[in-house]
Amino acid sequence: MRLTVLGKSPSWEDADGACSGYLLEANGHSVVIDCGNGVFSKLRRFRDYTRVDAVLVSHLHADHFLDLVPWAYALTYAPRQQPVPVDRWEGTLKPARPRLIAPGGAGEVFRRITGAWGPEDLIERAFALEEYEESSKVAVGPLRFDFRSVPHFATTFACRVREADLGAKLVFGADSGPNDQLVEIARDADLLLLEATLPRPEREGPRGHLTAGEAGEHAARAGAARLVLTHISDELDALGARKAAAAAFGGPVEVARGGAAFEV
Repeated sequence: MRLTVLGKSPSWEDADGACSGYLLEANGHSVVIDCGNGVFSKLRRFRDYTRVDAVLVSHLHADHFLDLVPWAYALTYAPRQQPVPVDRWEGTLKPARPRLIAPGGAGEVFRRITGAWGPEDLIERAFALEEYEESSKVAVGPLRFDFRSVPHFATTFACRVREADLGAKLVFGADSGPNDQLVEIARDADLLLLEATLPRPEREGPRGHLTAGEAGEHAARAGAARLVLTHISDELDALGARKAAAAAFGGPVEVARGGAAFEV
């Protein structure tokens, strides 16, 4: 498996960056995990958007799905998607319609968002929507996904991915506060991708994010081999975050950056 970081920002983009988005490729198949603000344009640097098998959304916060909107417009109106020749495109009667794998209730949310200014079924016409829950088992080509609910400010799922018949495991923690479920799903991960949104824990109310040190603690408890910090603003000290995570983890730590690729 090869994971390419399309965007690693929190809910506001880094300069020239994008919010949550990752391209996972294995044996000719591809899945985009999360599709936040700015991710679609970054995806186009690495892969033809009509040749992505599926998009997997971890939770229904805008910084994790909002670029489904421009992607849906592209799938609807791009010259290559039309039934008749347009410019240098010969026309097709089988336009691309990637799978869209999203938490329960996603269809209603997407219709409410796009219906505010236009056709409410924009996303569902462009993508083949499948809603999942914690017990779901999802396969995309050789990739096998399973899920664990983690505490956040909306229903959110961490996911574990493995390639069929191979032992390597990639775990994406999505957004979450400290919790045991994340440790369980990340057990013995070969690559663990965890958020490090906060410079310090939330001062009040329920926890919904991690600090870099807390990410390192979760990675250590899970027995992960490698840790990558993500969902962290360029306005924070990346070197300091890496050091804090490494001190708690005791293993190799990197801070995600746009365009970085990791082999699993």
